[in-house]
Amino acid sequence: MPEKAIISHRGEKYEIGRGKRFYGIWAVGAPYDAPVDRWPETHDGWQQAWLRFAAIEVPGTITAARTPRSGLRSALVARRGGPQPAPAATDGSVPAAVAAKRRGGTALLAGEGLLVLGVVLGLAGLFPDYIEGQSLISQSEQVVPHLCYVIAWAVSAGLIALSVSRPRTARLGALFALGLSAVTFGLFLSDLGQATSAGASLALGSGLVVSLLGWLACTAGAALALLASCRDADPAGRYGQPRAARPDRGWPARPSRSHLGPLGLLVLAGIGTAAAFAPSWDSYTVSQASSGTVQTYLEGNAFSNPGVMIAGSVAVMVAVVAVAALAALWRPARQGALLLAGAIVPLVAQAISALIQIRQPAFALFGLTQAQATQDGVTITAGVTPIFWVYCVFVIALLVSCAWLVTTPGQSAVPAMPAPPWMPPPAPDGSPRPGGPASENLDDPEDANEASDGDTADTDAADGDAADSDGGHSAYA
Repeated sequence: MPEKAIISHRGEKYEIGRGKRFYGIWAVGAPYDAPVDRWPETHDGWQQAWLRFAAIEVPGTITAARTPRSGLRSALVARRGGPQPAPAATDGSVPAAVAAKRRGGTALLAGEGLLVLGVVLGLAGLFPDYIEGQSLISQSEQVVPHLCYVIAWAVSAGLIALSVSRPRTARLGALFALGLSAVTFGLFLSDLGQATSAGASLALGSGLVVSLLGWLACTAGAALALLASCRDADPAGRYGQPRAARPDRGWPARPSRSHLGPLGLLVLAGIGTAAAFAPSWDSYTVSQASSGTVQTYLEGNAFSNPGVMIAGSVAVMVAVVAVAALAALWRPARQGALLLAGAIVPLVAQAISALIQIRQPAFALFGLTQAQATQDGVTITAGVTPIFWVYCVFVIALLVSCAWLVTTPGQSAVPAMPAPPWMPPPAPDGSPRPGGPASENLDDPEDANEASDGDTADTDAADGDAADSDGGHSAYA
């Protein structure tokens, strides 16, 4: 009988299944004759193998191997003793696997290049006129958030560059950059609306144009890098395995019941942050000594601005809620944490900008110079409204949720033990079943029950009723 291993479940680093007369654990892609460990082909052996598999595998990545509905036989793919090279093309063309790998590497390199270009443009946009003839570098309350954006995009580019030695960092860097781009889209749209609002004596500066081009380059680069990182570099199957979605690629999925509460709080924190972003944050108290009058003015309400600026603020609010919800559903959870972290960067930057702004002289807001205010006995005290501190509390809640996503797996570290993988049916003459232990005899009722259980597992697998997974059902010969 040819030696085969039928894979039952697969994780990030290891896979578990049934070999010839044993249950075993293999490193993903390892040859049949090099299992990490093996156990006897009994129910107790399967239990021990599963507990070991769950202990050494990365929590939250174990998924059942899917069996096509066309039957078990079509799911078996030969792999003789080790990795099989991609078949060489007979017409002199490049094999499909090699071509796909090259395309994936080219796309990742292009994404990295666009991100670097966006970072350079973001830095260049700090110096020319941005709005109303002033550059960002001359306005401390404006340059700080833009520097935060540029630095965060640079970190994303660095993570993607590390993918040469650590492939998963490309996906993490791309998600981080996309979370940042989603929120900053609305902020740049508000700046554009302020510069082009009808009736305002403002001008669209070259610094704003360069910064917008930088945002566009970073967003396109991050999207391209994410697509490249999700593309299988070997369509024919790494090490000869059939092509299948890997559990570490990342995708939204239904959370477990034990995580519904914390994830619900994460979404509520996103909604609260969005709601607290719109009202006025700045409060100015104007006192005039000659008349003894004291008046308070609130500034910064998102809905008291021109239409394009309102659209930008609404875009920020929608992006915050959408990213929070997507991060809550993303699996593995640590990838969702990177997506959320990217969105938190501009939110924190806006709070820092507001605190810097209230420390600046506010006489110009009321059409006065400092000399005129002193002559008229006018004093202006700047501060923030209570809703600003509510906003800060919600942002802190998002930060705590982000840390929770990093440290909490998407599922239990030791998943419930499934039924043993498929076993061949007994021979008609009652002899030991092929591939089973020689000591087992089907005349023994207990052995017969085990064989029956194996047949049931086979039927269920062939019908495609196994648990949802991102992996494929594979076999090694």
